[in-house]
Amino acid sequence: MAIDRLLTTDGPGPSARFTESGAAGEDRSSVKAALDWLTERRDAHTFDVTRVPFDALDEWSFQPDTGDLAHRSGRFFTVEGHRVHSDYGMVPRWDQPIINQPEIGMLGFVVKEFDGVLHCLTQAKMEPGNVNVVQLSPTVQATRSNQKRVHRGSRVRYLEYFTDPGRSEVLIDVLQSEQGSWFRGKRNRNIVVETTEDVPPHDDYRWMTIGEIQELLRLNNMVNMDARTVLACMPFARPTGVPSPGPHREFRAGLRRSMAPGEGSLHTMGSVLSWFTDTTARHELRTERIPLDRVEGWHRTADAISHTEGRHFSIIGARVTAGSREVLNWTQPLLAPHGLGLAALLVKNIGGVLHILLHARPEGGHPHGVELAPTVQCTPDSYRGLPDDHWPLFLDFVTSVPQERVRFDAVQSEEGGRFHHAECRYAVIEVEEDFPVEEPPGHHWLTVDQVTRLLRHGHYLNVQARSLVACLHSLW
Repeated sequence: MAIDRLLTTDGPGPSARFTESGAAGEDRSSVKAALDWLTERRDAHTFDVTRVPFDALDEWSFQPDTGDLAHRSGRFFTVEGHRVHSDYGMVPRWDQPIINQPEIGMLGFVVKEFDGVLHCLTQAKMEPGNVNVVQLSPTVQATRSNQKRVHRGSRVRYLEYFTDPGRSEVLIDVLQSEQGSWFRGKRNRNIVVETTEDVPPHDDYRWMTIGEIQELLRLNNMVNMDARTVLACMPFARPTGVPSPGPHREFRAGLRRSMAPGEGSLHTMGSVLSWFTDTTARHELRTERIPLDRVEGWHRTADAISHTEGRHFSIIGARVTAGSREVLNWTQPLLAPHGLGLAALLVKNIGGVLHILLHARPEGGHPHGVELAPTVQCTPDSYRGLPDDHWPLFLDFVTSVPQERVRFDAVQSEEGGRFHHAECRYAVIEVEEDFPVEEPPGHHWLTVDQVTRLLRHGHYLNVQARSLVACLHSLW
């Protein structure tokens, strides 16, 4: 099943099959069964995460020459210093700690057809940073170190469907970035493979339709970040038929038209790519690695590395017990954000076709500097007390918009393997008819089809934008 066939909407190709298995409005009983299963798996194992001082981290230490926080093996990741020089925004230079995890991890779904409908093999996965411990994740979610069992634990279950020739057929395979403000150059392989084999069952795994997963997306902290980014890369075809009666029917009709190739787009694909390239080239963004003990504006205590003004995030230590993981006990550093994040996407019906307003946002940790981000992406608490001209564009608008304009609104967790209780409010907001079509600098209106085409490649949409694309697809 070639990748070009995945992206066609002509005939009953794989793209259409994704759509047929992803229709919203799944039977509530099946969604309740999935929620009951997640609760059961959470109760079936022992899970405990306790904050500890740095000197209680087994096999982790601050390096004598740099102050970087690293594992004895030299694998997994390090916490090091990062200096950014940029002509974007109000601050031309800043220092910060950053997670350096150069390994390319794997985020992958095994899919299989049952009764003509594609199902995803999902996992009830414990992550130490999750607020509710267990969330729905892809079939495989593993760093290269874990795949090679550097942790001396058990093997990664179902990994063979992604690595052994002949076990499955690749439907999607693309490298995507993660949080550019917290990771230095982090990339993961987002992959979907289809098998016809009888997959051995396991209590911590469950076959679910995409529609069932999309229903869970509307609930707080149920579908983890890694599942959301792979879902966003799935090339859904425009759903057939008309939206069912109910609230926001015109919005859903415009969303479906937005999924059709070339239908009513404000810009051609060529002009979108040219704008993105021009925006990327116009900004100066230079980064350098510096020793963690030379990072300015941050201080280290026995149990935290924190910003001197209490903003942004801290680095802390944690001791973890997890009965369902490849290793049952371990310690590690975690990045703990200060405050609830916000990722909001403004959307507008332009000529009957829904367009989304994306922001070409430079971030110091991105491999190519700039990626397309939500209209607003920030941690609002970090701007409390700062002058209005320091606030992100549209932040005031998003935080004061009437509820009747909000089409999606849920709190979702970020990467639970590296971040502690990192939550973000994800919102899709349909603006009024008189909202300007004119684009502010660094912003562009795109259709969903154009976004889907960009997601065939890495480093166009950042992880927050990809999460919102997954959320948008739950609103057909």
